[in-house]
Amino acid sequence: MLQQRRDDIMKLYSYWRSTTSYRVRIALNLKGLSYAYCPVDLVAGEQSEPDYSALNPGKGVPTLVLEDGTVLTQSLAIIDYLEAIAPEPQLLPAQPLLRARIQAAAHTIAMDIHPVNNLRVMTYLKSQLGMDSAGQTAWFHHWMTEGFAAYQALLPGGTRFSFADTPTLADICLVPQLYNAHRWGVDMTRFPRLLEIEEHALSLAAFDQARPENQPDAS
Repeated sequence: MLQQRRDDIMKLYSYWRSTTSYRVRIALNLKGLSYAYCPVDLVAGEQSEPDYSALNPGKGVPTLVLEDGTVLTQSLAIIDYLEAIAPEPQLLPAQPLLRARIQAAAHTIAMDIHPVNNLRVMTYLKSQLGMDSAGQTAWFHHWMTEGFAAYQALLPGGTRFSFADTPTLADICLVPQLYNAHRWGVDMTRFPRLLEIEEHALSLAAFDQARPENQPDAS
């Protein structure tokens, strides 16, 4: 049953371990936007309950409900909206080439790694294709390693974060995926640059407060 929350601030329907929700939490925090946290237990299947699927037909998280009741879904679309209504700090630069490069790196995480490793895919591999835990882990490690190698190759040198000395959309996508990599035991020795970025990011309150273990539904 979805929890009813106050309507004078935005409501974020989220799951503590969801990397897509994690992205949006970081963006909201960086921009200093207040929101009410509304947990959706993906493991328990709450995303498929009628009241939630009416809100988000994709039956996933995050979902952001604005103060006027307008519903937004898909993490990158939500972050794009937040960038438009709260331009500072800037997550995507105006300079066209750098903007495109940052988006390409972000999409490497959001469109190449995440879709083949999310909960619904892993559940399908197990329940419909009979893949055991070892097979699922191998699958996850393969696609994570492939994606991280591509991401790291896209980065310039000499910046504190992926493309600048302040976080961009690329870092907002990277850090949650690194959380998953650590959780699944991916060998990260090939990716020292990514681990340096992660260390810088998690030293910031906006990233630290968005960590899965710091969410009210963490278990």
